[in-house]
Amino acid sequence: MPDLVGFALASLLIELTPGPNMTYLAVLSARQGRASGYVAVLGVALGLATMGAAAALGLATIIGATPALFAILRWGGVAYILYLAWEAWREADAPPEPIPQSRYFVQGLVTNLLNPKAALFYVTVMPNFLAAGEENPGSWALLAGVYVGVATLIHLAIVTASGLLEPVLTRGVGRVLLSRAFALVLVGVAAWMLWATRASS
Repeated sequence: MPDLVGFALASLLIELTPGPNMTYLAVLSARQGRASGYVAVLGVALGLATMGAAAALGLATIIGATPALFAILRWGGVAYILYLAWEAWREADAPPEPIPQSRYFVQGLVTNLLNPKAALFYVTVMPNFLAAGEENPGSWALLAGVYVGVATLIHLAIVTASGLLEPVLTRGVGRVLLSRAFALVLVGVAAWMLWATRASS
């Protein structure tokens, strides 16, 4: 049986450390409200779960051991985040208009499907909590489920807290400034991803 308690605590510590998902969800919720943040959390959770399933099937290990595949994942993730930054910057000058919530689900999903840090986590951290002879898809999937559950709880808490700022920050000029800030935060997230994965590229 995998060390579920130890892995849950490790996952909690990792998720409490500021990172791309935490930053993205906090600023998104302050900018668009808690409803949009909750939808994005669902997308993030599905993305992390999909990466976990890939790890259980051995695909994450293959990606981590193949420089060309890892580079594609790494630069694809960075390019997508920079695209989101460009969209946020452009929208700052556009008149407010309804945005379908599905957009934030897709953003959360894609950014985590293209997240090389998630692949590295499943490959480098998760095996440490598997006893000898337990390196099977079922054990990997169990640990992945624990990680996704812990991450989702943390993300929901972040969205709930950050969403309280939305009514204040999105009035008048605040909406433009927050959109600009959101774009710059996303650029920072892209730079962080490049830096954090440089040793594996």
